[in-house]
Amino acid sequence: MAAESTVYPAFRLGESRFDQGSFYGRLRHFLDVIDPRTLFVSESRLNECVKLLEHFKDGTLPAGVTNAQLWEAQKVKQAILHPDTGEKIPMPFRMSGYIPFGTPVVVGLLLPNQTLATTIFWQWLNQSHNACVNYCNRNASKPTPFSKFFQGYMGAVSSAVTIAVGLNILIQRAKRFRPATRLLVQRFIPFPAVASANVCNVLLMRHSELSEGVSVLDENGNVVGTSKLAARRALLETAVTRVVLPMPILVLPPMLMTVLERLPLLQRHPRLVLPVHSLVCLCAFGLALPLAISLFPQNSQIHIFQLEPEISAATECKILTYNKGL
Repeated sequence: MAAESTVYPAFRLGESRFDQGSFYGRLRHFLDVIDPRTLFVSESRLNECVKLLEHFKDGTLPAGVTNAQLWEAQKVKQAILHPDTGEKIPMPFRMSGYIPFGTPVVVGLLLPNQTLATTIFWQWLNQSHNACVNYCNRNASKPTPFSKFFQGYMGAVSSAVTIAVGLNILIQRAKRFRPATRLLVQRFIPFPAVASANVCNVLLMRHSELSEGVSVLDENGNVVGTSKLAARRALLETAVTRVVLPMPILVLPPMLMTVLERLPLLQRHPRLVLPVHSLVCLCAFGLALPLAISLFPQNSQIHIFQLEPEISAATECKILTYNKGL
């Protein structure tokens, strides 16, 4: 039991077993969240986990149940069921399915020698997948009109397609580039297109927070007030995360493939280029997702002097917290 308590702290319902105050703790937490093994959990196993957590909540936990079993049960439940509605999230749109189901889209985005039609198709497919993931993992504690999600989706698709197509046309018309240089530069076009679309999506989906503010809480979890300044900071942190996320995914693979394609093996066997490209994208995706979403804590801290005067006057706490979202 001593060894178990070292690895698994005392179980806390609805909380993470890792320290969310440090980057390493958040990284370990999100590695748990995106664990693709939860995609293969059976219906009976899911029901067992849900019942075990209900027993813990009711104080009727059977003898011999360990902290490790409780943490694992909570991990399974949170990976599959929506926390607000209790409904199962479709497999491709779970956080644990983001990498396995998103990698083929990334491979498509980075394919060389793309036509106008394929550029539009892969940008549309990428933003459609992102929109479905955002909608299926939304905060459903308060009703949000579907029109807001649709507005964010259309804005993201429009900005991604416009930037990708525009940059492609500019590069094709640039006479100073040699064919090899033009092909290399074209491989990096998906990054600015996707990054700008991600920021556009955040602003369109959450612009109301800038006018309405977000709740700021004291050390006891009590709401002190609603702050527009905290909302501005929350949106900035989320936008930075959405820009950093595609950077390793859409920048590293083109750089690596430029080197790998010169290897004698791939030159002799060009059919291996696509499998190698897919593997490189998968590794980059798996590295980038947990690192990007671990940059900032889910509940960020802000000093009282950075908030509105009325909030400063409403509490004696020096540090308040707010939920920045993902």
